[in-house]
Amino acid sequence: MFTCCWFLLFSNPYLIHKLTINWQAKQKTFQPNEQYNVGILLSGFVGFEFSSKQGFYGAAADRFIQAVRLYKLGHIKKILIAGGSGSIKRQEYKEADFVTLQLQEMGVPKQDILTENQSRNTYENALFSKKLLDSAHEKGPYLLITSAIHMKRSQEVFTKAGITTVAYPCNFNAIDNPQEFLSSITPSHNAFTGWDIYLKEVVGLLVYKLTGKA
Repeated sequence: MFTCCWFLLFSNPYLIHKLTINWQAKQKTFQPNEQYNVGILLSGFVGFEFSSKQGFYGAAADRFIQAVRLYKLGHIKKILIAGGSGSIKRQEYKEADFVTLQLQEMGVPKQDILTENQSRNTYENALFSKKLLDSAHEKGPYLLITSAIHMKRSQEVFTKAGITTVAYPCNFNAIDNPQEFLSSITPSHNAFTGWDIYLKEVVGLLVYKLTGKA
């Protein structure tokens, strides 16, 4: 009975949908002529094939799309791409280096790209971005570009590191549309994926707070 109840709880699409909606940052609307010196693009949307050393975009690639779009529209003057490798063994694959080349292919001049390729997690994203921004004498506030569900944890970590940011969430995991009754109560394997993403953010923020990183 206990196992059955847990299964119904974590396979329920309505519950995780509502939790995700409430945790996600809200969509940002720009004011006329609103502009930032730097948009900070957090990595985590590229995977590498080790044999070919080729990078491939993942589900969170909307971060990259939005960063280029905001640059082209003039809302950000420069793009800081933050993120090295989350793998201890595969340090030769630096996501920020790959994205830097991709940005240049998309028409972003090299002088408008700041590359931070040493960080392995959100906490290090903030620490190393702070050093890079200070050394480049770039003035804030900065536009923080990351997935909507990752924004709460990211922004608190960046604030703790002394970086003032304005949230620009993208890659929304859940859209606040009305749900049909039958689909809301029917168990779904997709709900387990939703829980995995949601709990990673909630627990991650809690751990960062307990360790003084957020």
